[in-house]
Amino acid sequence: MNETSSLDKTIETILIDCHEDILEFLVVVCGKTSSASLEACEKLRQKYGRRINVFQQKLPYLGGAMRDAFSRAKGSHVLMMASDLETPPGKVKDFIAESKEHPTWIITGSRWIEGGGFKGYSKLKYLLNFLFQRLFSILYRSGLTDMTYGYRLFPTYLVQNIRWEELRYPFLFETIIKPLRLGVKVKEIPIEWEARREGSSQNAFMENFLYFGIGVRVLFYSRKQLLKEEPLG
Repeated sequence: MNETSSLDKTIETILIDCHEDILEFLVVVCGKTSSASLEACEKLRQKYGRRINVFQQKLPYLGGAMRDAFSRAKGSHVLMMASDLETPPGKVKDFIAESKEHPTWIITGSRWIEGGGFKGYSKLKYLLNFLFQRLFSILYRSGLTDMTYGYRLFPTYLVQNIRWEELRYPFLFETIIKPLRLGVKVKEIPIEWEARREGSSQNAFMENFLYFGIGVRVLFYSRKQLLKEEPLG
């Protein structure tokens, strides 16, 4: 929505580290995207050509943007991340390396395991995040430590066959709990999270409490409710 230099750095870093592994970048814009951001997107498209796929989202909000991107993905895997450096692009090479070892697994970032951490996170959000992670790791009988951080690498066939529902930020949580219910294996890698320095977050604090709804509902879903159809991958 309002990233320029951080978007440039994200794409440049990924291409330096993982040039041969990247098919394309799916850059989602919306009606509220700033003119400066649109200009930055155009410059990237001129520089890197068809590798930069900029498109207007059809579904609303963050979750809708991610769902639109998932539906457009053409590679074997799709990496969900932001353009504000809160998902540090220097770690992309680690996601890819792990995925090559475990191609059918989800590789997800964790701020809670050794080697990860938080910079610029409020004490209240830190406490609430910790309690939320513990509660839902127990409910889903999972050893995962960070189920809400939207930095994940998925097999493309998986995200294109799951029935997604959320449109707002709880979509980030939905992208791990539905695969868990389907029995998909997940591996965490450490990520040190740092608050964005450019632009402003669109995630209102009270929206965090919406995560509970999808978290509880999915516990009781059948496989048929979770999938559009059985994946072929």
